[in-house]
Amino acid sequence: MQHQRFDGIASKRRDATIEENLARFEEMKKGNEEGVRWCVRAKISVDNPNKAMRDPVIYRCNPQRHHRTGEKWKVYPTYDFACPIVDSMEGITHALRTIEYRDRNPQYYWMLDALDLRKPNIWDFARMNFVRTLLSKRKLTKFVDTGHVWGWDDPRFPTIRGIRRRGMTIDALREFILKQGPSRNIVNLDWTLFWATNKKYIDPIAPRHTAIVLENAVTATVNGARVAPYTEDKPKHGKNPELGTKKVAYSPEILIDQTDAQSFVQDEEITLMNWGNAIVRKITHSLNPLHLSLVTSLDLELHLQGDVKTTKQKITWLAKSGQELIPVDLVDFDFLITKDKLEEEDNVDDFLTPKTEFRTKAVADGNLAGVQEGKVLQFERKGYFRLDRAFRHGESAVAFCIPTGKVNAGK
Repeated sequence: MQHQRFDGIASKRRDATIEENLARFEEMKKGNEEGVRWCVRAKISVDNPNKAMRDPVIYRCNPQRHHRTGEKWKVYPTYDFACPIVDSMEGITHALRTIEYRDRNPQYYWMLDALDLRKPNIWDFARMNFVRTLLSKRKLTKFVDTGHVWGWDDPRFPTIRGIRRRGMTIDALREFILKQGPSRNIVNLDWTLFWATNKKYIDPIAPRHTAIVLENAVTATVNGARVAPYTEDKPKHGKNPELGTKKVAYSPEILIDQTDAQSFVQDEEITLMNWGNAIVRKITHSLNPLHLSLVTSLDLELHLQGDVKTTKQKITWLAKSGQELIPVDLVDFDFLITKDKLEEEDNVDDFLTPKTEFRTKAVADGNLAGVQEGKVLQFERKGYFRLDRAFRHGESAVAFCIPTGKVNAGK
C-alpha cells in the first residue's frame, strides 16, 4: 500500500461495493484472522500531488487488549481521521498545529466536508526546538525504558514535569512562551534565555542559606570570637524582609570551602559573610607531596571594625558548633546529548553524553532542616537550588541546581 500511494497507483479494491466493504469491516470488528488483513481508507484521490490526500487509512484492525476498554473494540480510527472530528464536535474554534502537519491540513478539512461538520480554523506554528535537546516522544520514551533517566519527571528532560522538578516556575514558563509567539519559522533556541527568565522570578523569593563542600573542607580557628557558641537572627533575604529571619550560628571554629582557602594569601583581610572582616594570619598546607596545594587549616583574626567594602574576598562559612549541620547532596546536570541539533540520519546512541549527573556532598546551616521538599532556595555563592528531598534524620537532603542563564545555562 505504501508503494501504491507513493507512485499514485490505485488499490485493486478501490471500487469495491458498499456491501463488500461493510462485510470486511465486520470482520475487522471481530478482530479475527481475516479482519486483521484489512483496513479502511478514505476514497479521496489516487494521484493528488499532496500525498496526504492519496486515499489515507482511517481505520485499522488491532485485536490486542486495550489498556482502558479491554476487549470491547478491535478497530480504531487513525489520528488523522479522529482529530478533525473530535475538534469539531468538542467546539474547538482554533486548532493549533505544528507545521509538520501542514500537508495534512487539506485532509483535515476533507474529513469535515465529507461528514458535514463545522470547521475549526487551523493555526500553524513551528515547533520550539532547543540545543542539545530531544523533543521526540519516541526517543524520550527510549531513554525512560532503558533506564538512561529516572522517568518522565527527570530534571534533564524537556517535559513540563522535568523542568518543574529542576526548578522552573509556572510564571516564568508562561512569560517565556508568550514572548516567543506563534512563529512559523523553525528555530533552535538556547536554554540561556529560558533559565534567565526564571531567575527573575526566583531571586526575590529564594531564602538565602549556606552550604560548604565536604571534600577537603578546611577548619579555620577564629581568634577574637566568643569562646561559647551563640546564634543571632539574620534576614533570610537581604532585600525581602517578608521572608522572615533565620538563625546564624557563631563559634571559634568554622568550616570553609577548600577553593576559598586556597585563594587566600598571608595577612590578607577577608570578609566572613554575615559576620564581618577577618585577617588571615596563618595558612597550613598538606605535607603530602601529591597534595601540597591543599590547605589543611587556617588561623583567622577577627577584625570587625574593618570595612567590608574594601575586601576582595567575601566568603561563606559555617560554625562547627552551636548548630546542627545538615548533610545535603548538591546535584547538577549536563545535557543528555552532545550535539546541538541531531539530523534525521544521526543515531542518538552515538551522541549520548557519557555522564550527565554530578553529585557533591556538602553540609548546610541548621535552618535547612525546616525547608520543605519542592522549595526553591539559594546557597550563597553556589547558586539557586530546588529541594528535591527534604532532610530527614539519617538521610541527606537533596538539592537540584537551577540554571540561571549564565555558564552551562542549558544544563
